Amino acid sequence: MHRSAPRLSRILACAAVVPVMLVAAGCSSGSDSGDKGSGSPDQASSSASASPKPSQSTKTVEPARFAKLPDVCKAVSTKTVESLVPKVKNKNGTAAASSDLTSRGGCSWNGLEDKGVKGSNYRWLDVSFYRYESDATLGSGQERAADNYAKELAKVQATQGAKKLRTVRASGVGDQADTVTYGVRKTDEDFQYASVVARTGNVVVLLSYNGAGYAGADTPSEKAIAEGAVKAAKEAVAAVAAANK
Repeated sequence: MHRSAPRLSRILACAAVVPVMLVAAGCSSGSDSGDKGSGSPDQASSSASASPKPSQSTKTVEPARFAKLPDVCKAVSTKTVESLVPKVKNKNGTAAASSDLTSRGGCSWNGLEDKGVKGSNYRWLDVSFYRYESDATLGSGQERAADNYAKELAKVQATQGAKKLRTVRASGVGDQADTVTYGVRKTDEDFQYASVVARTGNVVVLLSYNGAGYAGADTPSEKAIAEGAVKAAKEAVAAVAAANK
């Protein structure tokens, strides 16, 4: 049975459309196409999701130098304590309360030397340690300790009622240290203070030494109190390194 010419023309026309569409589709999605803007949104999305994503960079910080703190009440030798605090009540010291001894701790000593008609000499010594861990968000332990060193020094320098306050660099005490000396009038007596703020690695050491003369005894000199404070601070800083050997 012969087909009519018009019908045959329509069949050939339809057949010719199919390969043209396939080629067009192939050109729009193939990698050899020069038209980078072609292709369907679904294909572009699929291609993007298939591409490997760059890994997020993780900030690395310097490890903390010291992992633990020494026994604070043993950080200053008994010999030094007895020389700085005559007639010390408890040569073993009184430990401060702490919920985490690996991060902070403190100890204090005090004594009153009665000299009879010459009056009495009162002395107080205390030391505190603060250790900082390295943290990717907050910085290395050393950086955090340096920041808090500056804050603690500012606190001492802002002591209310302080007279003749001055700050000098304390050489040979850790990575950085300052000695702040000042006088304070309290309980009708003149007290002489020396505070040493020091940093060794990721640990901040705060040491305070003060004294007063009662019943006619002389107020201790600024030099004597400052030298005593620095001596004790050097031992406290050395104790941190010894505890981490």
